[in-house]
Amino acid sequence: MTKRNTQQRRHTILNQVNELGEVSVEALAEQLQTSEVTIRKDLASLEQSGLLLRRYGGAIALPKEIVAASESQDSARKRAIAKAAAQLIKDHHRIIIDSGRTTAAMIPELASKRGLVVMTNAINVASRLLALENEPTLLMTGGTWDPHSESFQGQVAEQVLRSYDFDTLFIGADGIDVSRGTTTFNELIGLSQVMAEAARDVVVLVESEKIGRRIPNLELPWQRVSTLITDSKLAPDLRREISAHGVQLICAEVNE
Repeated sequence: MTKRNTQQRRHTILNQVNELGEVSVEALAEQLQTSEVTIRKDLASLEQSGLLLRRYGGAIALPKEIVAASESQDSARKRAIAKAAAQLIKDHHRIIIDSGRTTAAMIPELASKRGLVVMTNAINVASRLLALENEPTLLMTGGTWDPHSESFQGQVAEQVLRSYDFDTLFIGADGIDVSRGTTTFNELIGLSQVMAEAARDVVVLVESEKIGRRIPNLELPWQRVSTLITDSKLAPDLRREISAHGVQLICAEVNE
């Protein structure tokens, strides 16, 4: 069985479990014309990636409270920022997409890209990626589930990331301290820093209303940030201050 056929089969399985809520090994094996052993391996792999839950004789969809809000709930600002971010990605790029509503909004914009390799620590990002017909190669960090950030964190995730190198990291922020860099309410900042170390370029996606927020936990200093993408409502004085740090600033037009 080729890697492509395996990806297609697992893509079909995930779509069915999300649509029906529950699937059985026996029915999947008959439908996909493969063995029950193969289906069980598929379900084990999808569960390990945090995309479904196995149950006796089959699998069920993740509870809705675990899966982040759907694409239709993304704000116009998030969609504009996400679209601008996706324009920086070329075919066959190796990228990291961190957890967050704005970063997840990028996924539909990747449908036309070919040969992507995408690492993520977020279930909602992984789920959206697997729904794309162009089938990017999906890598997940694994690690310890953090309910605050709705993502995997910790030493296991950091070790996995250190095994790879990437072209670009796409990451959000709870706030931007104009004098220091990106800030967060979450005290678990180690993985974000390892992500930045593993990528050649770091692109921060954040809505303009978060710029100027002073939150105690510095996540990434300006020296680590290549590009900041926000919306066109950012005030001119803040644009100048950010650009003065040597950061490329992109202000996406918003149609609300």
